[in-house]
Amino acid sequence: MSKVNKLGQKLWDIACDFLRGSMKAGDFQDYMLSFLFLRYISEKYEEEAKKILKASYDNCSKKDNVLKEDEFKIFVEKYSKAIDAKVEKDIENYKAYLLTLDEYKDDKDKFDKAVQAEKEEQTLQYNELLMNNHFTPLTLWYLENIDDIANFENRIRKKIHYVIKPQYLWSNIYGLAQNRNINLLKILYRGLNYIEKVSYNIAFEKLFSDVNLNSDKLGRSYEDRNNMVCDIISEIGNGISEFNINAKGNKKDVLGDAYEFLISKFASNSGAKAGEYYTPQEVSTILSEIVTLDSQNPAIGRKKTINRLLDFACGSGSLLINVIKTMENAGGEINQIYGQEKNITTYNLARMNMLLHGVQDNAFKIYNGDTLMNDWDIFSEIHPAKKIECDAVVANPPFSLKWRHNEKLKEDFRFTGYGMAPQAAADFAFLLHGFHFLSRENGTMAIILPHGVLFRGGEEAKIRRKLIEDKNIDTIIGLPANLFFSTGIPVCIIVLKKCRKFDNILFINANKEFAKDGSRNILKDEHIAKIVDTYKHRKEIDNYSKCVEEDEINKNDYNLNISRYVSTAIKDEIVKLDKVKDALDEIEVNIINTKSKVNDFLKELKLPELK
Repeated sequence: MSKVNKLGQKLWDIACDFLRGSMKAGDFQDYMLSFLFLRYISEKYEEEAKKILKASYDNCSKKDNVLKEDEFKIFVEKYSKAIDAKVEKDIENYKAYLLTLDEYKDDKDKFDKAVQAEKEEQTLQYNELLMNNHFTPLTLWYLENIDDIANFENRIRKKIHYVIKPQYLWSNIYGLAQNRNINLLKILYRGLNYIEKVSYNIAFEKLFSDVNLNSDKLGRSYEDRNNMVCDIISEIGNGISEFNINAKGNKKDVLGDAYEFLISKFASNSGAKAGEYYTPQEVSTILSEIVTLDSQNPAIGRKKTINRLLDFACGSGSLLINVIKTMENAGGEINQIYGQEKNITTYNLARMNMLLHGVQDNAFKIYNGDTLMNDWDIFSEIHPAKKIECDAVVANPPFSLKWRHNEKLKEDFRFTGYGMAPQAAADFAFLLHGFHFLSRENGTMAIILPHGVLFRGGEEAKIRRKLIEDKNIDTIIGLPANLFFSTGIPVCIIVLKKCRKFDNILFINANKEFAKDGSRNILKDEHIAKIVDTYKHRKEIDNYSKCVEEDEINKNDYNLNISRYVSTAIKDEIVKLDKVKDALDEIEVNIINTKSKVNDFLKELKLPELK
């Protein structure tokens, strides 16, 4: 088992221990994955702090960071005076700043309230550094260099774009948890709030909105909840400490991959709910392989560069990350990544997932919004010259989602010329959304949809016909049933291009090629390789794949049901009755001869003969 899987399994075992209690998988997921993310950004922050502070940080590392009770009292008294002086100095500067603003100049009551609130916040924030007798090096540095904090934070923000106060870093939170400090819950709450609102402009906004530290699921009283969070954080920290990992910005970071491993486990344990945010890795791999191959001639291999990558129903971001890894492993690059997700919980998962895998914050944009309504402003630009076009589009949208469309949507540029998907099933609405933003020259789109889109009538038949006549459908791949956590139905992958090289459509019927894994079906490496190789070289294989000309599809009334063109049924062998009779006659003769020989032996033995 790889280090990634060992770490992931260790963390999953920890989760399972807690899940045996009263908490459900979906609830515990919010805590565990958020705490892992906190650990990641904290370690990355401390690594950069070491580089910036150099010797002064090393000196703090060498000092005894665990103080006895009497030592701790002296320590607190010493630095409390420095903190009070610093707060008074900062408040005077804050007053001067407020007086430059018109809204405070002539409103003494408002001015006084603002000053008092700032003073209370600064005092509490500094005093939080003294709430633990277990000090981290950066905490000690802050206390010993209190006048240099602002300069340090400006420098580190320029480097990694965010700031986290020492008391909110994982190392301090983990220390509080191990000591079962009664202030842990308060400091953690303020820390997550600080990261969301102050650390990084809007990049971390509402990132921990699903982490409810006041939930009765953690305990009825503050003390019970504090103890439960101490247990969770201690177990996570102890589990990770068994592995030699770090957060030095490596895109193949072990913690990031373990995070992905955990998402899959939580998805599996959450049943149908998981379909909202997770695409099984083996299915993601097929899509990733397809969209990263050359659009016009997949046989020549991988694209060197994908200018823009889009997943408009990105869930936890696992599909985007799979595409990123596929390009990285081939030595290629992706310039800009776009993801959109309607569910706030999974939107937050996607943002954390990208950062945990070392994707630079300026290399991706994840938006929380409704794809069908197209409410992301950068994708709602009507002017053709300003339209964003993507070289690779992937998606696993909700299957046959019910939606409502009005007259305004019927005029939407994404659906012009195609018509509207029926309100009972938004499958083609999702497809047309992604297809609209696909690059004309070198774009490939791969989308997972239920088989119904291949043969249903009505408006869907009209949309399907236009896509066929415009030569936009390149390949259709039928997958086995029961691959997904959310549904047992078989699904298909539709590959679309705006500038298709071939004059036919490749059908791949892979619905019989799978392995069993408990109650689910899975695709092994050889199953994935066969699908990708068949697509790549456009192979025709008996009972598996076939290139079908448009005339044949037209004769079938533009029905794309895969089994019409590639049947996996094995033909019955033709039976020739005359040969069967001859064989039976020969058998009869052999029986008579054998019986005669046996009776001869029985006579010699004076035993009854066979009749």
